[in-house]
Amino acid sequence: MDPPSLDRSKVAWVVVGVALAGAFALVVYSFVGTFIFGLFVYYATRPVYERLKRRIYPPSLAALVSLFVLALPALSLFAYVVAVGIQEYQRLSVREGIDLGPLEPLIRPYIDVSYIVEDPQTLLNDPTLRDFAQQAFNDALGYLGFIGNALLHVFVVLALAFYLLRDGGRFSRWFYRRFDDRRGILRDYCRAVDTDLASIFFGNILNAVFTGIIGAVSYTLLNEVVPGQPVPYPTLLGLLTGAASLIPVVGMKLVYFPLTGYLLVQQYTTGGPLWFVVLFFAVSFVVVDSVPDFVLRPYVSGRNLHIGMVMFAYIFGPLLFGWYGIFLGPVLLVFIYHFATLVLPELLSEGSVRPYSVDPGVLPRSFDLPEGSPVETATVGDDPDPDRATDPSGTPGDAPHPTSNRPSDGD
Repeated sequence: MDPPSLDRSKVAWVVVGVALAGAFALVVYSFVGTFIFGLFVYYATRPVYERLKRRIYPPSLAALVSLFVLALPALSLFAYVVAVGIQEYQRLSVREGIDLGPLEPLIRPYIDVSYIVEDPQTLLNDPTLRDFAQQAFNDALGYLGFIGNALLHVFVVLALAFYLLRDGGRFSRWFYRRFDDRRGILRDYCRAVDTDLASIFFGNILNAVFTGIIGAVSYTLLNEVVPGQPVPYPTLLGLLTGAASLIPVVGMKLVYFPLTGYLLVQQYTTGGPLWFVVLFFAVSFVVVDSVPDFVLRPYVSGRNLHIGMVMFAYIFGPLLFGWYGIFLGPVLLVFIYHFATLVLPELLSEGSVRPYSVDPGVLPRSFDLPEGSPVETATVGDDPDPDRATDPSGTPGDAPHPTSNRPSDGD
């Protein structure tokens, strides 16, 4: 048999495709943290968008409302809480000589810029709000470059989340029509990944974010009940409760149980009111621990991933990739896990994962089918896979595969 002739035009297009793929990979690599955070915002707001688009038309307006009325204020509040938490960590590290080891370089660059904002305790004690606003404005002028760069990244995050919300369903249908295989492996894989990413981002991480905010606000307000600020570093402790909520079983109890014991000893030795310790424990258990768990628990239930694997992804992600590793680590875990459970067994089996066969009736007469091809013997109107469902329009990519038991792919 003569070797196939080299199609120069095809080779040229392959080279162009490789170059374009390389350029796209370079862009994603340069802004990987921004893209991953945009993916988080998309999954965090998608349940809200799905409800709003039934009442708000067009879908673009529903997506804007989801992002600018809900997501943007929540992100701003979380950024403020994190900045105050960094300030409290700086004071604690100077006072006690604490070093976070490999995590220290991740926090150090943001210590100076965090002082643009004032902590809530200072705001509550400052009688002149005008002086505070003037001081904050003067501090912000010294970080115009940093603020401009941050606003650019925020714009990219919101734009990515907006188009995923509005056009995600359209893109998924196009993707399935072009690349889905006869046995529905790609569709099952994408749906499994989508389900677990939604569980992780809207369940675990969003729960940690809201828990951190609730904890920081609650502990700061508790310090206003009793003079002397008995709760040390309230914002930092609130953020620690949010981070501890990612730990299975015990969760944030690792933070407020020891702190309750510390406050009990402190109030007893200094003659302070012991009822404050009871109040602190009640607020921690009911407001900080139970409320986020009851509100978001239904969205976390039914996970396919082992909670231990998810916990290690949260731990090793920031250590390997930096701040965005807390998002990228679980994403890589989801892709690897479902590849090993869904795709790898198919690759190791005797069967082959092939794209859908093409009906010969739609091929040009000059198109030569390879000898022995399963399409060769098909006739016009025959379905090469009788078990495959086809939508009324005859487009093979839009109908769910009968073996797929995954939920919606995010339309």
